[in-house]
Amino acid sequence: MDKQAIRERVWDRLEADGVARFPFPPQDRIPNFEGAAAAAQRVTETAVWERADAVKANPDSPQLPLRRAALRAGKTVYMAVPRLRDRRCFYELDPADLDDLEAAPAVSNVADHARQVGPEAVGDLDLVVSGSVAVTEAGARIGKGEGYSDLEYAVLQELGLVDAATPTLTTVHELQVLDGPESAVPDASVPVDAHDVPMDSVVTPGRTVETDTPFPRPDGVDWAALDGERIAEIPVLAERAPE
Repeated sequence: MDKQAIRERVWDRLEADGVARFPFPPQDRIPNFEGAAAAAQRVTETAVWERADAVKANPDSPQLPLRRAALRAGKTVYMAVPRLRDRRCFYELDPADLDDLEAAPAVSNVADHARQVGPEAVGDLDLVVSGSVAVTEAGARIGKGEGYSDLEYAVLQELGLVDAATPTLTTVHELQVLDGPESAVPDASVPVDAHDVPMDSVVTPGRTVETDTPFPRPDGVDWAALDGERIAEIPVLAERAPE
């Protein structure tokens, strides 16, 4: 079963079981789910969260409670500009500079509240939070299929702002854990590509899985996997592309 087939089955099951939450439909996105706030609360009880001062987080709805929790805890949050379309491709949310910690990290509001910065201005990151369509207890992750989350990580890796010791984490519903007891796709074997970023922790509303992932992280941008058009569309890649 390929990644897209797994995505389709997870999206459909979330919808059929009534655990998908706004925005609808869950298909073709990082799906929001019942219990996202409980999963976020569980993250805030972990040691990696306690140690983190700067968090790079995805902009999707299921991780909004976690982005809000980060700001309330005094952590600086970085979110990517959609499709990395600008040279200054990250939004910086410093709680000391914000008037409304609840509104600021919503994807519809972030551009009005954040400072937009280039990756070289981000600084060292202490935690990377990713959204997922599906994930395994060994940390293999499937996103929505556009590859931007892995690209964002690769750019930060190229600049030395994340490394093999930087914790990675995702929050999901139990249906999205493919080898878990409530899996939407219990027969799935997840293909892992060289550019895929594995997760160190998988957090659901009811449990936290420390994956001890066996999968290696990419050590930078996989230029061979990108065509010239894709590189040209993303300024931060275009200026770093090898000759």
